[in-house]
Amino acid sequence: MIKLVADSSCDVHTLGDIPFSAVPLTISTDDGQSFVDDAQLDIPRLLSHLREHKGRSYTACPSVSAWIDSFGKADTVYAVTITSALSGSYNSARVAADMHQQDHSSASVHVFDSLSTGPEILLILEKLEELTAQGLDFDQVVAAVEAYQKKTRLFFSLHSLHNLAQNGRVSKVTAAAVGVMNIRVLGTASEEGTLAPLTKARGDKRAAASLLELLLEAGYKGGKVRITHVQNEAVALEFAEHLRAAFPQADIRVSASGGLCSYYAEKGSLLVGVETD
Repeated sequence: MIKLVADSSCDVHTLGDIPFSAVPLTISTDDGQSFVDDAQLDIPRLLSHLREHKGRSYTACPSVSAWIDSFGKADTVYAVTITSALSGSYNSARVAADMHQQDHSSASVHVFDSLSTGPEILLILEKLEELTAQGLDFDQVVAAVEAYQKKTRLFFSLHSLHNLAQNGRVSKVTAAAVGVMNIRVLGTASEEGTLAPLTKARGDKRAAASLLELLLEAGYKGGKVRITHVQNEAVALEFAEHLRAAFPQADIRVSASGGLCSYYAEKGSLLVGVETD
């Protein structure tokens, strides 16, 4: 049996007809509240609690045992994690993969470090679904996905960097300049899997125009686009329409971010995963 697995930064809990599991990360606050990023998570409640909470908050990656449980009895597993530059999820999954193969001598497990998050992980999962449906063998799938990763990118527009700065993901100096005077910070996931701010824009309309420029500069020519948002559906849909106007045949989909991406990206954000040439 073939199974696809990802941590919950992928923002989805089902994936077509192929067996799939999303292994949840956990978001916690120092007042004792914990939010498991699974299909039952009430994201508006999570965001409301974070806005009202004045103390620290933090995240925890899936345990090794949680990854092992997600593999089940599959003899072929492809797993995808949030970037290893920002989380221990990849290392945890790698340990689980080794243990699964020790316990199942005929099993093959490969863990892909996405060097990204959210909609770019979804693109990788969709490519895995496509390749496995074609009947490629394990090594062919791994090689094809690794090549595909070189042709995908993640871009973002954020209203706030508070939670990223609080958890040491970006500098507090950078974070302090965002969230005031209607400023959005736009950036990308770097080749090393870190967050790389590129420019700033005032207001959602200018931010969307700047996002489109960044996509074009990166080599976007009409490939797949996956857009996720945190309580900002109208702007996400408007951005999608701008893309469709320029690339009418493009496969573009919009959805809400899951818990982990909502926590880090915060309210008002857009995350855009694209195929480039």
